[in-house]
This record gives sequence, C-alpha cells and structure tokens, in this order.
Amino acid sequence: MIMLMDVWFFVAAFLAGIVGTVAGFGAATVLLPVALLFFDFKTALVLVAFTHLFSNLGRLAFFHKRVVWRVALYFCAIGIPGTLLGALLVNHINSAELQAGLGIFLIGYGIFAFFEPAFRLKPAPFNMLAGGLSSGVLAGLIGTGGALRTVFLAAYRMPKLRYIATSGVIALAVDGARIPIYLKDGLLASNYYWMLPVLFVVAVAGSYAGKRAASKISQAVFTRIVLACLVLAGIKLVINYF
Repeated sequence: MIMLMDVWFFVAAFLAGIVGTVAGFGAATVLLPVALLFFDFKTALVLVAFTHLFSNLGRLAFFHKRVVWRVALYFCAIGIPGTLLGALLVNHINSAELQAGLGIFLIGYGIFAFFEPAFRLKPAPFNMLAGGLSSGVLAGLIGTGGALRTVFLAAYRMPKLRYIATSGVIALAVDGARIPIYLKDGLLASNYYWMLPVLFVVAVAGSYAGKRAASKISQAVFTRIVLACLVLAGIKLVINYF
C-alpha cells in the first residue's frame, strides 16, 4: 500500500528530474534531503541513485545526438574508477565534512563565475580527468558529485543542449558504476524494491518536462541558471552540515 510519504517522495523525484535536466545536475542535490525525511541515509542514497540513473536514461534518450563524446569519455575514463572507490568507502567515512567543504567551494565558484563570465577551462585531458576523478569520488561517497562535475563542464561554455547531453552521459556511467556496489553491500532492503518501477516512470517524465523547459531558455539565461543552482546547492550543503 502506497503511503503519503511515498507520494511526496515521488513528487519530489519528478521535480528533481526537471531540475537535473535543465541545470545538467542537481537531481540528487534536490532529492536527497527530501529522501532523508522519510528514509535512513543508506536507503535514501540508493533510492536517489536509482532516480538519478533513470533521469539520466531519459536525458540520453532525448539528447543523445548532442553528446560531446570526447569530453564524456575522458570524464568517464577516470570518473568510473573514482565512483567505485567512493562507493566502497560509504560505510567507512563520515561524509558530513566533505559535504560542507564542497558546499563552500560551490558558493565561491558560482559567485566568481558570475562576475567573471569570460573565465573558462580548456577541454584539455588533464582538466577533464581531474573533473572526472573528483566528481566521481564524491558521487560514490555522498551521492552529489554532479555539482562539482558541472564546475568543470560549465567552464567549457558548451551550448546548452550539448552540455545537458554530455553531463547526462557522464552521470549515467557514474550511476551504473556505484549502484551495483550499493546493492552488493545491502544498502537497500528488499521491501523498497517495489518503488523502483514507479521511480523510473516519474524520473523519465521529469526529464521530458525538463527537456521542454530547456528548449525555451536562451543560452545566457541558461548559464545564469546553472551558476545559481551551483550556489544554491552549496548553500544547502553548508546548511545541512550545521
């Protein structure tokens, strides 16, 4: 029997799918605090990871022709091992300090990039590998590595649809790496498995709604939205710590 808290979680998953598609990240950042209202951390981490996976499958289906594969492959090459490492450390490291540190960094970068719009990273192999490794480890460890990945991807100033598609492919690979480890370690009890098909439908619907919204936003406004989401994500992480 579906309880009211399940309904609220599904609604939040739909909204997170929209945010994640429009901003290129943020589905986990939005959804994890909501999930923690209803579930313990490990259960919330896995359910949010599945929602993130399903949302990114939707993004890949809707934007697959826009993927910048060179960038995606570099990020995935080291991001996947980084994610595996982070996922293996979930049961051994207190992630609170990491989340607070990430939050401070995101706030600082978002403000800096807003006032220095000409700043950009070169899509050089070292930058892409560094972005893949750092965001991969955080994704596996605290479930919110997408914000850090966006710092690197947004600095390349890709057209919005290419950015959304490329970010989605990288996130999909990261999710595919960490979820089997979560399940192997027993982080999700079997009585929650019934939620997965519902989350699939909800997350893909959110991705579709996000696709429709993103197509109506100009590149300049889109860039500001991404930076604003980075700052808000940072503020939320810092608040969670205190």
